[in-house]
Amino acid sequence: MVRHFASNAITLLIVAMTLVGGIIAWGASEMTSPGDFVEDAIFEVRKGDKFQAVSERLAESGLISDARIFRISARYSGDDGRLKFGEYKVPAYSSMNEVLALVTSGKALAYQVTIPEGLTSWQIVQRLNEEPLLTGEILDKDIPPEGSLAPNTYSISKGDDRQQLLRRMTLAQHQILTEAWELRAEGLPLASPDEALILASIIEKETGEKAERKIVSSVFINRLNLGMRLQTDPTVIYGVTKGKGTLGRGLRLSELRTKTEYNTYVIEGLPPTPIANPGRAAIEAALNPDSTDYIFFVADGTGGHAFAITIGDHNRNVKAWRKIEAQRRAEKAAAQGE
Repeated sequence: MVRHFASNAITLLIVAMTLVGGIIAWGASEMTSPGDFVEDAIFEVRKGDKFQAVSERLAESGLISDARIFRISARYSGDDGRLKFGEYKVPAYSSMNEVLALVTSGKALAYQVTIPEGLTSWQIVQRLNEEPLLTGEILDKDIPPEGSLAPNTYSISKGDDRQQLLRRMTLAQHQILTEAWELRAEGLPLASPDEALILASIIEKETGEKAERKIVSSVFINRLNLGMRLQTDPTVIYGVTKGKGTLGRGLRLSELRTKTEYNTYVIEGLPPTPIANPGRAAIEAALNPDSTDYIFFVADGTGGHAFAITIGDHNRNVKAWRKIEAQRRAEKAAAQGE
């Protein structure tokens, strides 16, 4: 009787082990079998997601065949606690094992936000607030100081916080300015990195030509050394707009004559703050200008500028520019009349 009972128990154990082994083998097969979806798909692991919620959404999306098997496999492999938030591109026909490896890899889709040189801090904040991939609104009271943000192309992931991105930009600009200040030319009429940043922002707004930055810088450095007023339109414009958008028209004579802290036709030296966020090249130009005797420059009609040492040469350059302007106005009027 005892022998018969033991024999039956052994048989049941063998059957149970066979069933368990079969279930494990079936589960393993399910995890390694190609998926049924025929096109690449985008799947998002949200911040704070639990593994169960992710597995159920994957199943609902048709990206895995069985949420329960997916969870059990992840639990035994230790991957159920390794979810990384972000958006993932899931290749067509991916197995559940491949999906599991993907959502725990942290290799989320990377996006980019480009901040061009010369934008004001207000404009940058507007751009970031309008970026749908980012989260967390930046309020007007939290707009960083002018000039403190480094223009660049930044990699982001969906759901990144706007304030955190601003901090990245601030740290980057601080690093650029610190390095450039350490490598500055001797004898500059700039008392601090802050003054260098102000000058760099003016250079940034005055020219979009890379080859001209150091020449434009030399003009302003020469003027500062001679005690001449900088007489630069972008500072006057900033005084009018306060950095909130663009002027959208030419400066009025009254604006050029009105004394404000940013009107460099009236005040001596530099304005009190930067007028935009300059890039690395403009900062380096401010601190390492070319050695020239130029004290004047004006647009030359090609996108660059004509530089001059004497007022006579400058007046001739201005006359040439006025002629180009008049010709362009006439061509525009003729085109509109057609």
